[in-house]
Amino acid sequence: MRAVAEWVLGNGITVLGQQISWAELVGQLCALAVVFLAQRRTLATWPVQVTATVLLFTVYASAELGGLAVRQIVILLISVYGWWAWSHRSDPVYGVAVRKGTVRERLVLLGVLAVATTGFASLLTAMDASWAPWPDAWIFVGTAVAFWAQGRGLVEFWLVWLAVDAVGVPLQLASGLYFSAAIYVVFAALVIHGWWSWNRTARARTLAPATT
Repeated sequence: MRAVAEWVLGNGITVLGQQISWAELVGQLCALAVVFLAQRRTLATWPVQVTATVLLFTVYASAELGGLAVRQIVILLISVYGWWAWSHRSDPVYGVAVRKGTVRERLVLLGVLAVATTGFASLLTAMDASWAPWPDAWIFVGTAVAFWAQGRGLVEFWLVWLAVDAVGVPLQLASGLYFSAAIYVVFAALVIHGWWSWNRTARARTLAPATT
């Protein structure tokens, strides 16, 4: 098993003079596919996310990005919850039931992002587990919050993702993970479209009872 992991991490393709391991390539492509699937509110979103999580854990662990590596474990757990939640929250017309968060839910999301990022950044610093503890922590916490909100069907999860991408691109570049940085840029464009799509669906579900 270790030999397979070393081969996946040590081999790959070269793009514009940059070596991209198979783990990073396939993992990020799966992560990119998750955004497409989430836009369409299909249950396949979650098993593809699990695949991306396993592969990217090996990439970030080898790059000594402790927060991003641990993040994959948290994503795996939340993905199981999301898989279960979407299986039980379907709508016969609109697919997975999506909605805008309440004022209270939005405040909770912001509070968790602020407090958890501060706490996790302090932990990474104390353990010397990351050379960039604050952006590392922000991406870790933001990703966990985004996936949790996605599992709940909240439109706002797309905005959290956009905030994660804003920090993720420069961090990936500084880490020498240029392919991952490029994927993050593509993510940002897809996230904006996903936010628009979910907003439209949430609005349609809200107006539906009044038009029947």
